[in-house]
Amino acid sequence: MRKIGFVAVLLVSVLLLAGCGQDAFKAEVPKDLEAVKLAREVVAGGYGLLNHTELKALVDSGEDMVIVDAMPLEDSYVKQHVPGAVQFLFPIGAMETWDTAETAGKTEAEYEALLGPDKNRRVVVYCGFVKCGRSHNAAIWAKKRGYINVQRFPGGIFAWKGAGYEVATGQ
Repeated sequence: MRKIGFVAVLLVSVLLLAGCGQDAFKAEVPKDLEAVKLAREVVAGGYGLLNHTELKALVDSGEDMVIVDAMPLEDSYVKQHVPGAVQFLFPIGAMETWDTAETAGKTEAEYEALLGPDKNRRVVVYCGFVKCGRSHNAAIWAKKRGYINVQRFPGGIFAWKGAGYEVATGQ
């Protein structure tokens, strides 16, 4: 009788653990898709990546660089952005050709003017979060304009705030 009770408890425990484990495995599916999408974008774009601690160290160092927030001006940038960032809207979806309707009426020349004349200057771009494609577009178009040192901060403003870093507001 004791043996049957032990086997029953063991069987229930195994079933419970197996059920709990499935949820943990399922949680990785969206992360897997995001990671592969990001990796493919980086390879296609030929730019580098920074995480939140690396960007914070650069900001704190005072390095001469341009940080581009690719989010909408009024809906996002004015409310919160990485200190020192400048705003230039890019669309979420892939922007194969320059489309002023997607960039709030701004041209390639205006983007290049924002980035500055030094093509070796560090350019860091970000948007909201990893799945957002705005920063990918901003990075690709910086590369297309001839900038060499282009990096994307894929975690965006959500990762910046999530790390507890100070945000700037206004224009």
